[in-house]
Amino acid sequence: MTDQKTELLNIFKALADANRLKILGLLAARSYSGEELAALLDLKPSTVSHHLAKLAEAGLVSARAEGYYSIYELDRKALEATSRSLFSVERMAAVAADVDADAYDRKVIADYSRPDGSLKTIPAQRKKLEAILRHVARALEPGKRYSEKEVNKILRRFHADTATLRRELVGIGLMEREGGGGGYWRV
Repeated sequence: MTDQKTELLNIFKALADANRLKILGLLAARSYSGEELAALLDLKPSTVSHHLAKLAEAGLVSARAEGYYSIYELDRKALEATSRSLFSVERMAAVAADVDADAYDRKVIADYSRPDGSLKTIPAQRKKLEAILRHVARALEPGKRYSEKEVNKILRRFHADTATLRRELVGIGLMEREGGGGGYWRV
């Protein structure tokens, strides 16, 4: 995982400079020597060499010797392969795999809960309400059918306004109900 992060960071660092982007743009059209690039960009050859080294390290540029000069070109195949590989949805998601996805919910629950587990209030803000509802839904056993009275008894542990909790749980799809006063169940 760390190698993927390092690889991504190297590419983003290589692209995070206006002169490097200009160099890539020029190399996309044709090959250039470092001296030509320096003249075109009005930079010192040593500065261009530094930029080219960063781009080469990221696998975006390659060089070949031609007499006294090194000729640089955009490594199109490597660029396309890198783009397909690094920027795939799966690979980008894997970079964040070590992030605690439940941290926000835990924070909201802590902010809105009393020591006994009941809610101080039902949040008005939708994202916070959804975090609270996910928490409340865990008190219901998946697949088990409950009467409205049983659901209210469970929800009352969290807040006196059981009707709002019930309606919102059904509304966001964490719980379903049968019409006509039928049963409820956690989805």
